[in-house]
Amino acid sequence: MVRSPGQGKTQFMRLKIELSMDSLTARMGSLKTFLANMALITAGSCIFAVGLNGVLIPQQFLSGGLTGLALIAHYLLEDLNVGLTYFVLNIPLLLLGWFYVSKRFAVYSVLGIVVFSVAAGTLRVSPPPLQDPMLAALLAGVVCGAGSGIILRSSGSAGGMDILAIYLNQRWGFRPGSTIFASNALILTGGAFLFQLEPALYSVVYMYTAARLTDAVITGFNQRKSVLIVSDESRAIAREILARTDRGVTFLKGCGAYTQRDKEVIFTITALTELPRLKAMVYRIDPEAFMVINDTLEVLGKRHGTRKVY
Repeated sequence: MVRSPGQGKTQFMRLKIELSMDSLTARMGSLKTFLANMALITAGSCIFAVGLNGVLIPQQFLSGGLTGLALIAHYLLEDLNVGLTYFVLNIPLLLLGWFYVSKRFAVYSVLGIVVFSVAAGTLRVSPPPLQDPMLAALLAGVVCGAGSGIILRSSGSAGGMDILAIYLNQRWGFRPGSTIFASNALILTGGAFLFQLEPALYSVVYMYTAARLTDAVITGFNQRKSVLIVSDESRAIAREILARTDRGVTFLKGCGAYTQRDKEVIFTITALTELPRLKAMVYRIDPEAFMVINDTLEVLGKRHGTRKVY
């Protein structure tokens, strides 16, 4: 069958329109992702700045990382702007992010550093009426840790040790909160020699709380329980789990050391809220079943979460 020139032109125009629509959809998706990431970075930076200017500085607490260096410089020279100092200190780490994490991550980080520096340098907050330094340290940890976690849920960071934390997490799997806490401790030790020891000790409480909150915000919505079930009714239990909980089930091959009998060990992941229901389901089918329940730091995969790509 021979197509007329008009038909060929029509098909070409149709293909061109489809490609244009696909390109437009891709650009809209990229714009949506960019705006979502910037919203996270902006919100997290503002929250962190509230804790910084509202609690840390009024209480003369120390911090770690580049924020700690900026605070030390501010305490030594009161006219030195914390936000501007933080921006200057970030330049070497930006190069690390550009060459070893990803260029997209570095671009987001530049924007994040600008947003955070402006927020830290200009946002003024009335200090809460707290007389107990311990309560102030806990409050600062909650606020700043939540802000840092929100920033790290984006595809960038607000600079500082966040860039180093992402680099180490990508390369060796170190937890971001633990990396930040370790680096903070080094700078905190130096700050303790320059200032009184008591604020430095309260700052340890702040940093520990902030590190835990950072990890909780990043992975807290993705924490699950891993469950191992050993039972002679493994097939019936697996069918029940698949039918009633919409969770996946994997059979692991096992062998009883005493009985020398082969067994199918059930491995499954469940949410904490679903755990009582799972227990009741298993023991209704087999009262003699053996269950092992473990905490998980993070679960990635189908229906549980995806690995963040920076």
